[in-house]
Amino acid sequence: MLMTTLITGGTGNLGSELVKLYPDSVHPSHIELDITNETAVMQLLTEAKMDKVIHCAALTSIRRCEEDRDSAFLTNVEGTRNLVNALASSDSLFVYVSTASVFYGDKGQYTELDTPYPKNFYSLTKLLGEFVVTESHLANYLIVRVNFASRKKWAYSRAFTDRFGSYLFSDDAALAMKRLIDQGQRGLVHVCGERMSMFELAKITTPDILPMTIRDYAGPPLPVDMSLKSVRIADFPLTRKT
Repeated sequence: MLMTTLITGGTGNLGSELVKLYPDSVHPSHIELDITNETAVMQLLTEAKMDKVIHCAALTSIRRCEEDRDSAFLTNVEGTRNLVNALASSDSLFVYVSTASVFYGDKGQYTELDTPYPKNFYSLTKLLGEFVVTESHLANYLIVRVNFASRKKWAYSRAFTDRFGSYLFSDDAALAMKRLIDQGQRGLVHVCGERMSMFELAKITTPDILPMTIRDYAGPPLPVDMSLKSVRIADFPLTRKT
């Protein structure tokens, strides 16, 4: 039987880059597959016999997750659970895209050995999604924590000079993830790019971006330094092409 790859969130910044790397993948839109619909998820994964599922779909707006916690939990936690449960009796690879913001963000350079401590509800749901994966009976999984941004023009008029991450652009992150998959990496892995401020990152694609600091911000609490290190793999280069 022909096996294939399912990519959830295939229209997002990371998912769309992964679709380019897996051109034969199945990558339904949200309308075509609502991951919060347990029956629909089970039907698709039972009928299609995927050899791997790369799970990028999530509610990622920190503000929206804080304001609509029910939707955030349903999508980011229960949606993940539906996918995991549908794969429970298979040996298919499940790849869960997590975030560096599962850490509190007071020191940075977090490794796979550091204890997560989410600072906002979005980060909590992503950590709970990790728990869904690790506490399941899946025989074959990979959890990837990563900082990435689209290579497009910065979405806002300003960017933080005092918030830091180990950034990659989404096409770099997709290539890094495919390399991990091809190498047979399993378990929890930090994919680390270059440590820099959000302002430094934004200037690569948006030279006229204006600076701001965390003092200029009003909203849900944010980690200040969510940079990552890995005890398992080498860092990946951030390519500066625009």
